[in-house]
Amino acid sequence: MAKNLVYDIHDKPKFSKLITFAIQQLLAIIAATIAVPAMVGYEMTASAALFGAGVGTLVYQLFTKFRSPVFLGSSFAFIGSMTAAFAGAASMSLGYLGLLIGALFAGLVYVIIAIIVKFVGVNWINKLMPTVVIGPTVALIGLSLSSAAIKDVFSYGPVTKNNEFIMTGNAWASFACAIVTFIVVILCSTYGKKMTKLIPFIIGVLSGYALALVLTVIGHVANIDAIKLIDFTHFTNLVANGVRVDTFVAIPEFSFIRAIDGIKDFNLGYLATIAVAYIPVAFVVFAEHIADHKNLSTIVDEDLLVNPGLHRTLLGDGVGSIAGAFFGGCPNTTYGESVGCVAITRNASVITITATSILAILVSFISPFVAFLDSIPGCIMGGVCITLYGFIAVSGLKMIQKVDFDDHANLFTVSAILISGVGGMAMSIGKVIITNIACALILGIIVNNLLNMFKKNKE
Repeated sequence: MAKNLVYDIHDKPKFSKLITFAIQQLLAIIAATIAVPAMVGYEMTASAALFGAGVGTLVYQLFTKFRSPVFLGSSFAFIGSMTAAFAGAASMSLGYLGLLIGALFAGLVYVIIAIIVKFVGVNWINKLMPTVVIGPTVALIGLSLSSAAIKDVFSYGPVTKNNEFIMTGNAWASFACAIVTFIVVILCSTYGKKMTKLIPFIIGVLSGYALALVLTVIGHVANIDAIKLIDFTHFTNLVANGVRVDTFVAIPEFSFIRAIDGIKDFNLGYLATIAVAYIPVAFVVFAEHIADHKNLSTIVDEDLLVNPGLHRTLLGDGVGSIAGAFFGGCPNTTYGESVGCVAITRNASVITITATSILAILVSFISPFVAFLDSIPGCIMGGVCITLYGFIAVSGLKMIQKVDFDDHANLFTVSAILISGVGGMAMSIGKVIITNIACALILGIIVNNLLNMFKKNKE
């Protein structure tokens, strides 16, 4: 067993514990997974995205021989591509068909890279992106998500022009629930006994939700809008003289069914438009794929780029992304939230991830449960994400703790990545957006190779 892990990759927790661990993983990834379809719009549904994420993760596990403990969820990187696909489809009435074609293009990029890696190996990856490059990039992934976590913490508070949160009204109630959630999570994770230490997120979310529920009830009784944090309208369509059977179980609106209407209007011109929107982004996400798996490798104390192999993780990610979009419309990607959950709970059991994917598929049909997940206030998930994103950032910093910073080549490489990434360096080329993480990684690779090339010439 890898050091510091309670459950190693191949360990199988008892069934009762397994279900509890799966629920916790689901809570860790749920906010981001259902946020993507909400941000894209066009009547995309959370339940379909959840089903697609579950299917995509199962596909990924099959390709990686059940050796990589990470969940795949809706990718934020493709939001612009998905919007472009819908916008381009508006005049041609292709609708969801554009999403499926785009996901196919993105997945094929991964498949092609996987084939190349299979034949040439992964040594070039280590040379191109050594620890001094990957470490700060992993840290940057966590740091770049920090603003999203804090935004959720104050999700019910007004914001000034300088993006500063005003601590009045809803903001105080939102902040209180987030901090209670955060403190419960870290106390359970640090000082909890046995099972408590393994499920800090479940206990934290339930604690925060309980406080939010009390405040919301008081708000309704006393007519104080500022403390009404839970939106009960998520449940209103489910309850009418008891829970109605026709709404208790509902089949998600799968993308492939909705895409059928666009087939009659398909043309090759639109195919080129979708390719331009999706393919470049897939190359960007490829860099994040490597960073995620490097980080996960340090947690499980095994190099996942060697076993099961980068070609397998890429195939799993690519084909899993296609499968996820086929049902939910959203291309999938490995989730930092899932990696953070593994790191904090020290539960790297792949069977837990598999159970989570099956659970995600099952609950996508159960309307009350989806409604409950939707009703969890953003501030509570913000409290959880402070710990998750913080662990990702610290994991990256731990990678470079033995790096020699007296060597200016290392010093400037790390500096370039962190400052450009945290500063928000991003580029837009047409409809293609190169994220701050991708820009920082590219700059880091250039700086590292340039300085080391001059160092060799000087020697």
